[in-house]
Formats: sequence, structure tokens, C-alpha cells
Amino acid sequence: MTNFHILTLFPDMVLNGLNTSVIGRAIKENKISIQATNIRDFAGNKHGHVDDYTYGGGAGMLMQPQPIYDAYQSVTKNMTKPPRVIYTTPQGKVFKQSIAKELSQEENLIFLCGHYEGVDERVLELIVTDYLSIGDYVLTGGELPAMVMIDTIARLCPGVLHNNDSAEDESFSNGLLEYPQYTRPPVFMGKEVPPVLLSGNHQKINEWRKEQSLKRTKERRPDLLDGV
Repeated sequence: MTNFHILTLFPDMVLNGLNTSVIGRAIKENKISIQATNIRDFAGNKHGHVDDYTYGGGAGMLMQPQPIYDAYQSVTKNMTKPPRVIYTTPQGKVFKQSIAKELSQEENLIFLCGHYEGVDERVLELIVTDYLSIGDYVLTGGELPAMVMIDTIARLCPGVLHNNDSAEDESFSNGLLEYPQYTRPPVFMGKEVPPVLLSGNHQKINEWRKEQSLKRTKERRPDLLDGV
């Protein structure tokens, strides 16, 4: 089972978002676990301040290293081996399905969510193993990227999706986008379901899906075909 640990200033935000739908069900069924640790609990001052001005000047405040390191220590104290620690940052490698699959094999994953102008570099050097981004843009904090990554990774953990074939057939699982899909009714607003899907011929259906997957990738994400 994969245990997700989130170091954050807003634990309610991440827990409320992740305790719903498929991920929420997986938590209740003990397929995965998700815990959020409030960095402010380790502030060491009565006001719960965890930020300060940056050395050298500049706009905004920076998260201090000590509260983050202490929060990390509290989470890892009973772990038998050092966990992967992911810092969600636009400076990181772009998160992809292949990375999600790799991380889904881990027993413990820690997500560090930054805020303000970021995090003191020294604590990043001490605890972070992976720098990951969900895109080339800046958000107000790391919680939303952490939630996106956790949702993606958790779906690949054993038993989370009751139909394991769902994850195998999805976009990016084979480097291509997923083929078009249809359900009832067979005709909607004059648009018909492709006849091959109603044929019952599974070989032809699989061939059609592969063709459509390649076609859709060429149209919408030709960059995925580079080097293929």
C-alpha cells in the first residue's frame, strides 16, 4: 500500500479535495492512505509564523527551513527507509504518466507544498529527492499540484481502480492519447456510434482503437510522436 504524506500550510484544502470520489473510496477501503501535516504546528512560536524576509532583499516572504524540517522528521520517524520527497515547483521536471507509474511502486511518498516566494534552499537540499511540476506556470501554492499528482499516482496503485484495465487503456499509458469512446444511445443528435464498435468483432475493434489513438495523437499532441 502506498502512503501519501503532505507537508502543507493548508491541510484541510488537500484532505477535503482528496477524500472524495475514487480516491476517497480507496482511502476508506485501505488501498492507500493520505495524511496531511500542518507545517505551522512546528513553527516554534505562539503566532505560528513559518516565513521571513529573504536575505539579499526582494519581494515577498520565504518559508523558513526549521518548521519544514521538523515536520519532515515527525512524518519519517517510524519509516524503515528514506522516502521519496517531492517538492512541487515550476522549476521541476514536468510530471508525466510514466513518472506516476514509477512513484506508484513506492511505499511512502512525501509532498512538500511551498508558499509565498518559495522555500529556503537549505531544507530542500536536505530532504527533497524529486522536483516536479505540472506545467510552465506559477500557482499561489503547491497544494493543487500535489493533489493532481496524488490523484494520478493513486489511480495506479493496486485495487484503487476496481477495473485495472482502465488504467492500461488510458491516454499516455502507451505513449499515445486514448481513442474516442461511446455509450448509449447509438444515435445522438444525428451522430452515430462507429459501426465497428457494434460489430462484436474484438480484433477489428482493437485495430480501430489503435488507428484512432494514433490519429488523435497526430491531431492533438504531435509532440508525443517525436522519435517514435
